[in-house]
Amino acid sequence: MEPKEQNPCPHTGVLNIIDPEYTANPQPAYARLLAEHRVAKSIAMHSPILSRYEDVMYALRHPEIFSSEMDMKVLLGTRRPMIPQQIDPPRQTRYRKILDLRFSRPRMQALEPDLRRHAQEVIDGFVERGECEFDSEFAVPLPCRAFLTLMGLPQEELDLFIELKNGIIRPPVDPMDMIAATEFRMKTGERIYAYFEKMIEDRRAKPCDDMMTYLTTVELDGQPLSDEEILDISYLFLLGGLDTVTATLGCSMAYLAANPEQRRKLVAKPELIPNAVEELLRWETPVSLLPRVLKQNVTIGDVELREGALVNLLIGAANLDPAEFPDAMHVDFERESIRHVAFGAGAHRCLGSHLARMELRAALEEWHKRIPDYAIKAGAVPKVSPGIREQLYLPLVWSA
Repeated sequence: MEPKEQNPCPHTGVLNIIDPEYTANPQPAYARLLAEHRVAKSIAMHSPILSRYEDVMYALRHPEIFSSEMDMKVLLGTRRPMIPQQIDPPRQTRYRKILDLRFSRPRMQALEPDLRRHAQEVIDGFVERGECEFDSEFAVPLPCRAFLTLMGLPQEELDLFIELKNGIIRPPVDPMDMIAATEFRMKTGERIYAYFEKMIEDRRAKPCDDMMTYLTTVELDGQPLSDEEILDISYLFLLGGLDTVTATLGCSMAYLAANPEQRRKLVAKPELIPNAVEELLRWETPVSLLPRVLKQNVTIGDVELREGALVNLLIGAANLDPAEFPDAMHVDFERESIRHVAFGAGAHRCLGSHLARMELRAALEEWHKRIPDYAIKAGAVPKVSPGIREQLYLPLVWSA
């Protein structure tokens, strides 16, 4: 199924990143940006957009110019920058050294047998029913269990963690009411800090074999982490660990449900699934935009961007740049060398990429073993969230 045509934004002819049509179907807008604009502009954020692969990669690999250090309190409800995402090298590199050890490929692979067992148990709950709402019944509980196990957080409090995460990423207010959204985020942020303050206290009193205990005992340059440092790391883990894999899994399944020839290809050749995960990350890129602030003047093409400006890196568009990906608007599960930037690049490359890849691969394999033939429920209209593109409503049906 080819992506349907999207009209340019009526105000500037460039891009409206909160438009529902764009959120559900961004690929045509990406193609237009890549063809027409070296530097574009976002209506919602009133700031420049870089969309070409070459430009986005340059920005990601030069944090001394395109900085991650910015005040995000309004959007994230934080007291301080989250660690390590919102600080730059060399300070950021010090934290990555102690955190990368806990997110290594071997450690993430050790979680896989439990994740697969849980996937099978979740599918058992609805397979004979012949239908499910994929987001709430599979895409949310499966990766969240792996994350909670890794962090040492109680599984029975998953609903609370989802509520806190959504209170920051998708506050239950009018999307255009920035004042109400900021107030809700700030209140939710204080709840998150209070929860982890109690967790730090508990782990110091009763250590366990989990991430929270590690954070209370590990040393950085010969000194233990402060409570503030642990809180700023944990805040990031909560938002990232409970949202991005869920969003990616939902977008991948929505694509496969709408494109039965591609789904049948994976069922016939399951060995393609690891490569399909990479191709769907390239095509869907649920976390499609990364903000950066300029530390100095820089010229992109014939456009000069000034020091202090907020610049948006549209990694979703970069992943469809024909200069990097031949036949970029075609989804090819046998594509070679898929150097997508769905996990970012450079110093700030996603800390949890090994975990995400393992979860996505295991989830798709276990699902297609049990439910190889499925489709979007007739008459249903899937709902996709703006920002991080989660399939908030994705009803799937199959022969029970």
